Amino acid sequence: MDTLSPPSTSIAAGALLAGVIVLLFSNSRLVRKRRLPPGPRRLPLIGNAHQMPKRDVWSVFADWGKIYGDIVHVDILGKPLVILNSSKVARDLLDKRSVHYDESFTLLPYGENWRKQRRIIAQEFSQNMISRYHTLQEKEAAILVRHLIAHPSELFSQIKLRIGTIIIRVAYGYYVKSSDDPFLTTPLAAMANFAIASTPGNFLVDFIPARQYIFRFLILVCSIVTDLMVYGHKVKHIPRWMPGSGFLKTAEEWHKILWDATWNNFEWSKKNLDTGKALLPNLCATYLREEGDAMSENDEMKLVWAAATIMGGGLDTNMSTALTFYMAMILHPHIQAKAQAELDTVVGTDRLPCIADMQRLPYIRSIMTEVFRWSPGLPLSIPHATSQDDVYEGYDIPKGAIIMPNVWGMLHNPDDYPNPMDFTPERFNMLDSEMKKVTDLVFGFGRRVCPGQYFAEGTFFAIVATTLATCDILPGLDENGNEVLPKYAYTPGTIMFPEPFTMRIRPRSEHAKMLLSEVPSTIE
Repeated sequence: MDTLSPPSTSIAAGALLAGVIVLLFSNSRLVRKRRLPPGPRRLPLIGNAHQMPKRDVWSVFADWGKIYGDIVHVDILGKPLVILNSSKVARDLLDKRSVHYDESFTLLPYGENWRKQRRIIAQEFSQNMISRYHTLQEKEAAILVRHLIAHPSELFSQIKLRIGTIIIRVAYGYYVKSSDDPFLTTPLAAMANFAIASTPGNFLVDFIPARQYIFRFLILVCSIVTDLMVYGHKVKHIPRWMPGSGFLKTAEEWHKILWDATWNNFEWSKKNLDTGKALLPNLCATYLREEGDAMSENDEMKLVWAAATIMGGGLDTNMSTALTFYMAMILHPHIQAKAQAELDTVVGTDRLPCIADMQRLPYIRSIMTEVFRWSPGLPLSIPHATSQDDVYEGYDIPKGAIIMPNVWGMLHNPDDYPNPMDFTPERFNMLDSEMKKVTDLVFGFGRRVCPGQYFAEGTFFAIVATTLATCDILPGLDENGNEVLPKYAYTPGTIMFPEPFTMRIRPRSEHAKMLLSEVPSTIE
């Protein structure tokens, strides 16, 4: 029933008031019994919902950490949110106690299906296997730089296209033909939806308190809704007139997009495995050939989602990192020059750098690491959730709490990284042990650590090294010919994307330009 008569509305309003009283009483009793981590002062019923920032969430959370400590508790409509501002706390909870913190607020919960999907991805992107894709990554990096020389204003769209091309080629064996290719645009739409859904607070249903009986009592008294079941985050039916229920219509629209983005791409890969159209190697082909006719429907489902996860986990974060690199080079020409000198000495100028050169280029790796630290693509990592009550340093962490590691805050702690807003690759002294402290935070915690880390680093290195070996990155110009420097400003959302900026890119020599032109644009 989607409409109510005036009497029904009165009943609903009365029931809602009764439910609010019950909920408030329940909340207050539970809070008194628990010693929750400190945090901003809560209001009755809504908790800290009114204090949640609309943008630069990671920076606000870090500021709260300065006031309340390394572990901060906030309440959003009865749902506990625990913010971790310290790498030590994050390691203690998410690594050492991962069995209690491996539920996921927005992703597949830990279990056999999750383990199988992760195993598929981890095997395909292990250090022993990823060299099969180096040529692809190097080629796409060269095509990117070549295009930017002619069209620097297309930086954002071209990075998305080239990184998306790499990922889809590796996942499905399909080579994206253009920026409007449905093989690319449909997954991009699905990912945009995920970014919205994974931001806590966008849908009220995310924060319906775990005490389901209160919510069900409300509906029972109203006598206006049937077939309602709230269990955890699974909702069978909520009437569309209820506040926060707008997610239902949105979910229906998103379902089709997600289906098309996952199954259509997979079915193409499966159909064309033996026709020669699906380029090899690719993740789907590897497992379809291994399993053959023995692959069950359930195993096929796991493979479908494993392939989709590569796109979801790799495109936006790689894009964010690459854009931040270009922005940092515009702002720090002396760093750019120092990196170019290393490339000229180690690689020379007679060829383009390749991923196999990475270990011989410590300053290039330092720049990459400083990009990760300065502006981590996932500033709040992947939200975890507790599967049971826990106690840490005397504080109660309730079951079902959302756990948010503030990676940005950890990597901007001045005790660990002096002058954290400065872009300073030298801070690592070109030591792998110091760089690893950053990448260990950036690529996740516990069992949800990113299995594609080495592949992602290879793509990023190819872009960084190819660009610096062949070009100078310069500020854009305004209408009067004056240089315009970008600002450290990022769009709101789960992923940190720099606000749009302009740049120029100039070949270092005609020979460098020729090296780029020799890279084929044909499908491999």
